[in-house]
Amino acid sequence: MSPQGQTLTVIGRRLDPGDHELRDFLTRAAQPYEFYESDGAEGKALLERHGVATDGLPAVIDGEETYENATIVMLAEAWNARTPPTRSHYDLAIVGAGPAGLAAAVYGASDGLSTIVFERDIPGGQAGHTSMIENFFGFPSGIEGATLARLAARQAEGFGAELQLLRGIRQGTARAEGGMRIESTDGIEVTADVAVVAPGMEWRRLEVDGVEQLLGRGVYYGAGRSESVACDGKEVVIVGAGNSAGQAVMNFADAYARVTMVVRGDSLAKSMSAYLVQRIEQNPLIDVRLRSRVRGLDGDERSLRSVTIEDAAGTVERHDADRLFVCIGGEPRTAWATERGFEIDQAGYLLTGPDLLRGGSRPASWPLERDPLALETCVPGIFAAGDVRHGSTKRVAGAVGEGAMAVALAERRLEELARA
Repeated sequence: MSPQGQTLTVIGRRLDPGDHELRDFLTRAAQPYEFYESDGAEGKALLERHGVATDGLPAVIDGEETYENATIVMLAEAWNARTPPTRSHYDLAIVGAGPAGLAAAVYGASDGLSTIVFERDIPGGQAGHTSMIENFFGFPSGIEGATLARLAARQAEGFGAELQLLRGIRQGTARAEGGMRIESTDGIEVTADVAVVAPGMEWRRLEVDGVEQLLGRGVYYGAGRSESVACDGKEVVIVGAGNSAGQAVMNFADAYARVTMVVRGDSLAKSMSAYLVQRIEQNPLIDVRLRSRVRGLDGDERSLRSVTIEDAAGTVERHDADRLFVCIGGEPRTAWATERGFEIDQAGYLLTGPDLLRGGSRPASWPLERDPLALETCVPGIFAAGDVRHGSTKRVAGAVGEGAMAVALAERRLEELARA
């Protein structure tokens, strides 16, 4: 995805949304970089040396090249990371490059299927934002979510899968003859005989006044791995109680931030692995506020200053805060589904396999003489895997398993098409 061998120089404003997006991208892509504030002595000297004005921020220095007003897409194109598909039709198309989509790509391509993967970001999904995954099979010392995704993407490409990164989907429709037609946000169109839909989740929004205005200026969704290096001695508030929130709390405490964890429930153990609960309880830099919620934010157009926290008894406290990270899970990316004839549950998750049957009867639109296969949607040959699917376990290992299983089932559908 990026050069990785050479350390980049990034000059910008830490509390600027565009700068944060760029640093977050470089961090998750494992691209080494050094960041300099544009108004610091070193930052000013670098701007003058490379002839960059303050209206050209953020600026990225990559060897002899200087990129002003740098964006993720600009760097990806400079690094030749956005290559077009090599064909117009594939055996297997995959939407999403989180753990489920990447697993499907590895198993599909290794089985000899021509495979293409569309991903609007870089590989990883929500797992790619996780600072450490410690309970994933085969990694006794843990592994960063972004590292796991990067290795899986490299593995898929090694088997011949084509990863279309930073290329979201504008439209995906079922074809009358079977399979799927996909149009990307930049106008690329391909078709496939079978498809695995694994777009994952959107961050659930924190419904508090001031959040949107302060996004990227001290308020962030996800674990904020790119921000931890700058939080030594700072006041950090993290909202959430799942494993991703727990890992974020430990990551910032390890960076010597003073962390306040805001949890709506009465126990961390209800939604967090025991090993994380024990570490959090034993760390003197972490203050856990159970049965509490964020009720307000205070800041200006430049930065966050404080967070108002209310407990179950109605006691309200204004807490100084330099950063707020929201890790309260997500909602499935299925806003497109009903328009395309897919069935979802009340929470928006895609229904598959036996969950599509009503009183033992198949959906009225189902055209085949057999029941839908285990991970098959109500459209034959289109399968769902990972967090987006009704009944999924919301675990990385579960998503990987579903991605692999979806390919095995997709191959059964390909056999049906071959016999037709």
